[in-house]
Amino acid sequence: VARTASRPLAAGDISTFQSLVFLAGQLSLALCVLLCLNHYSIILGATSLSLVITYPLMKRITYWPQLVLGLTFNWGALLGWSAIRGSCEWSVCLPLYFAGVMWTLVYDTIYAHQDKRDDIMIGVKSTALQFKEDTKQWLSGFSLAMLLSLCVAGMNCNQTFPYYSAVAAVGAHLAHQIYTLDIDKPEDCWKKFASNRTVGILLFIGIVLGNL
Repeated sequence: VARTASRPLAAGDISTFQSLVFLAGQLSLALCVLLCLNHYSIILGATSLSLVITYPLMKRITYWPQLVLGLTFNWGALLGWSAIRGSCEWSVCLPLYFAGVMWTLVYDTIYAHQDKRDDIMIGVKSTALQFKEDTKQWLSGFSLAMLLSLCVAGMNCNQTFPYYSAVAAVGAHLAHQIYTLDIDKPEDCWKKFASNRTVGILLFIGIVLGNL
C-alpha cells in the first residue's frame, strides 16, 4: 500500500532471498532463547508457531485478521508466566491473555483504518472494513472487555490499589482515544495507534507499584 511502499522489501532495497536469510537468523536466535526455558515453556512456545505462520495469510481469507494477530501477539502473557513459574496459573493467565487480545483488536483496527482505501483496491480484508462506521462502538466493546479481564486477572493474583488505579487510567485513556478518533484521517489513526504505548506504560507502572 502507499503508506508502506518505502519499506525495504517493498522498495526493492533487499531481495526476497536476503529477507529469508534474515528471517532464518531471527528464528534461530528465538529458538536459542526458547531452549533456555523450562520444558513446559518450550512446549508452550512451540505451540504458538501455527499462529505465527498463519497470521500473515489471514487478510486474504477473513475480515478478522486483527483477532488472529491478537491471539499471536499476546502469547507472551502465557509464556512469560510459565517461564518464571514452570506452568501457567490459568485463572490469571487466561484473563490477561484475553485482555491483550481485546487490546490488539482496538489498536490494530485503528491502524487498519489508515490503509482501508488501498485494501479495498487490493482485495484484502480487515476489521476496519468489517466495522466501517460502527468502528467506535466495536472499539468501545473491546475496551470494556479488556478492562473487565484485567480486573479479573488482578483479583486472581491479589493485585492492590495501584494496579486498579492504573486499570482505571487505562480506561480513561482508551475512552478519550476512541471518542476523539477520526477514522477517515490516516494521520489521526496513526496518532491514536501510537498513543497505545501509554496504555502499556500505565499498566506496567500499576503492576510494579501494586507489587511494591
